[in-house]
Amino acid sequence: MQPTVSPRQMQTIFDVHQYDLADAERSRLEDSLDGLTRMVESFPVADLHVMVEGNARSNDVSVKLTLILPGNTLVTNDRDAVLTVAFDRCLTALADLVQGYKDKLGGHDERNKLEKGTAHDLFPTRDIDLAAVDRAVAAGDYAAFRAAMLPFEDPIQARAGRWVQRYPEYEARIGKDVKMSDVTEQIFLTAFDEYDARPDGLHLSEWLGNLIDPSVKALMTNTAEEKENINLARTALNATQPIGPA
Repeated sequence: MQPTVSPRQMQTIFDVHQYDLADAERSRLEDSLDGLTRMVESFPVADLHVMVEGNARSNDVSVKLTLILPGNTLVTNDRDAVLTVAFDRCLTALADLVQGYKDKLGGHDERNKLEKGTAHDLFPTRDIDLAAVDRAVAAGDYAAFRAAMLPFEDPIQARAGRWVQRYPEYEARIGKDVKMSDVTEQIFLTAFDEYDARPDGLHLSEWLGNLIDPSVKALMTNTAEEKENINLARTALNATQPIGPA
């Protein structure tokens, strides 16, 4: 199942694999997000990536919630035989993390930055090894580059999902001839190609954010050629280590 976007104040992307998510079940999950939406309504940006993956061997389902906020990315995981049970536990844990993060934002200067949207809002889920990124680019090794940049995958996909909504003609194609995972891979390919030209002193998060718009436009206007490049990259990646859903 291809990623789908929920049209709510908090941008929510559902990414479902090996699980038949019925419309009624998805509506139940969306409705349960109202409390979290109210918690993050003061943030200029709040993107939630909902990963649902069925486990054929164990007959249960895994849930991963990734919430991207200005200045932080919060992640929770759970699994259960019943999707809603795993989802509710994840959501409760995520709400606790959000409250803890808001409690830490006691400084007026930092809070004002977040409210104005001037703080960086695309952060990796864990620290990036910049030396490994530099080595991969110098060696022309995209697989190594992609592995080193993996902590940016969820934040970039969430941000790209919001960005695509700026272009209704592009948004209408998601899940048809273009997948959200294609958009994400296009951004990483662009980053790999242009890494040496990254301006000195520009934060990596901000630089990646600047690549989203041109990458989306390149993929949507030159789809056949760009998807061929994406498929070649995925072949190389899968020969070493699977990075994400195709």
